[in-house]
Amino acid sequence: MNIVKTKLKDAFVFEPKVFGDHRGFFMETYNTQLLEAQGFPFHFVQDNHALSKESGVLRGLHYQLEPFAQTKLVRVTRGAVYDVIVDIREGSPTYGQWEGVILSEDNKRQLLVPKGFAHGYCTLVENTEFLYKVDNYYSPDHDRGIAWNDPNLNIIWPVTNPILSDKDTKQPNLKDLETQFIYKGKG
Repeated sequence: MNIVKTKLKDAFVFEPKVFGDHRGFFMETYNTQLLEAQGFPFHFVQDNHALSKESGVLRGLHYQLEPFAQTKLVRVTRGAVYDVIVDIREGSPTYGQWEGVILSEDNKRQLLVPKGFAHGYCTLVENTEFLYKVDNYYSPDHDRGIAWNDPNLNIIWPVTNPILSDKDTKQPNLKDLETQFIYKGKG
């Protein structure tokens, strides 16, 4: 697996090796031993699967507070998304910065979203299926978010009028966040 750094500290794109022939393809999407050897000691406890029927569905930007904060490993099995992460760890050299990557059934890329990052995605085609692993369980009491259109973040989404859930129309801006994440690394 090829591991690519993003511009955000501690966030990575994983590019699995794909073995294909006339029958189709095979790829290893997750291997605990391999990732632990690369310094990624995650123990994923739950897999989630979402279908978005329309292009332009925007889900996010979401995160969970401790003790239910989550690291996510996200990918697309059908369709394509523009996937965005925002560093919300106070004191981080990349605090308040965002990165966007395209994840699709064709490129088979995966994005590692560490704890302390808000995450969201916008579907680029109809009937997109999005899968992700998390290392902690969902807790509605700890579920939080950031406005997808926060003017201070200035995220360049592929849509101007996305299809949103009621929850995602009411999220606060970054400056009003309730967060507990403190950057513990070295600049």
